Amino acid sequence: MTFGFAPSSAASMTASSMRTVRSADSVNRPTRLLEPAEWAAAGIPLLRNPREVVSGLHTRHRPLPRTAVVAVLDPEERLRASASFTRRESATDGWTFRNALLSQLRRVIPHDLRRRSPVRTAVLLYCREGDGRWTEEDGAWMWGLRDACTLHGLRCGAYITMTRDGWQVLGEGRAGRRPSVGSAVETLGGDAHALPRTGGAATEMLRRAAAR
Repeated sequence: MTFGFAPSSAASMTASSMRTVRSADSVNRPTRLLEPAEWAAAGIPLLRNPREVVSGLHTRHRPLPRTAVVAVLDPEERLRASASFTRRESATDGWTFRNALLSQLRRVIPHDLRRRSPVRTAVLLYCREGDGRWTEEDGAWMWGLRDACTLHGLRCGAYITMTRDGWQVLGEGRAGRRPSVGSAVETLGGDAHALPRTGGAATEMLRRAAAR
């Protein structure tokens, strides 16, 4: 013979409330992210001239807060392709960011999965509010960039944040006040239609290869 007790309505409500809280917490808590120490230990290649890369991408895409700019550089740090998009998801999750970055990469440049080792490097510039200190959102973008590069046959390059105070290459300590979110677009020789100096080069090839 088995004895049991039917749960009271109060107990049922408590269990239901706890499940709701756990569900909401799992949505809001960042998952799949890289801590700064993990990023530093990943052997991310250093940019030779980060300011030129940042200035070039800022001139080309004119990003606003919540805008991500992913760019692919060749071994000489010349820009081969780039794309920008606005983050629309409410959840901070590296998996979601990975999928968004991978979708943009597939749109603007063929993969390099047939190569024995990656030749081209992808870098990510993300514009946001706040200061330049690392956040869990940054950690999720780092995870997403690293995984997207693996799936597209690219080297994982620098992760750069841009705020109203300027830009910073996270994990490297290199930063600058300009350009910044909301700052005027820098041009070459006073020509508003001049190509940006991205990675030390400004050629007609960049005009054809880069995409918004």
